[in-house]
Amino acid sequence: MTRLDAWWEERARRLARNAGRRTFLARMGTLLVGGTALPLLPVARAYGEGKKSARVPAPAEGFDGPAGDPKRCEYWRHCAIDGFACACCGGSATTCPPGTEVSPVTWVGTCRNPADGKDYLISYNDCCGKAFCGRCPCNRNEGERPDYHWYRNNDINWCAGARSQVYNCSLAVVIGQATEAQPEK
Repeated sequence: MTRLDAWWEERARRLARNAGRRTFLARMGTLLVGGTALPLLPVARAYGEGKKSARVPAPAEGFDGPAGDPKRCEYWRHCAIDGFACACCGGSATTCPPGTEVSPVTWVGTCRNPADGKDYLISYNDCCGKAFCGRCPCNRNEGERPDYHWYRNNDINWCAGARSQVYNCSLAVVIGQATEAQPEK
């Protein structure tokens, strides 16, 4: 017997001693059940929509605070952006450039509007489908959370739910005024 055969035999015998049939069946069941849940993820649902395209969240009612230039990183809505501002790429702060589509998954941030001193929830949607714009690169991480808070992290490729995973630019849509969380009693 060769050394390689002896090595594999030793590993197989050690595995058989330490892992029983029940452990194998439990792991196999977890794999099968987990595999059936995969289509339920939001990324998988985006492919099933057919010709429907993802929609950008509707801007907050009555919001018209033009505090700054959306083509600059210092624009108040860009407090948690990481990428290229769509206003510099042929779109606007709320619309994707022609030839791109908005990703159905997003990250959120809370930014203060200096014009009225109020905090607003901002939905950052990536526009996908064309090569990255390359203009107005912004990387502001105010309020960013580590990767275990993935929905608040701007370092993830959020184009994963779109038909094309090629990133172009990012939108900054106001979805509403932020309110303070009330402490639980």
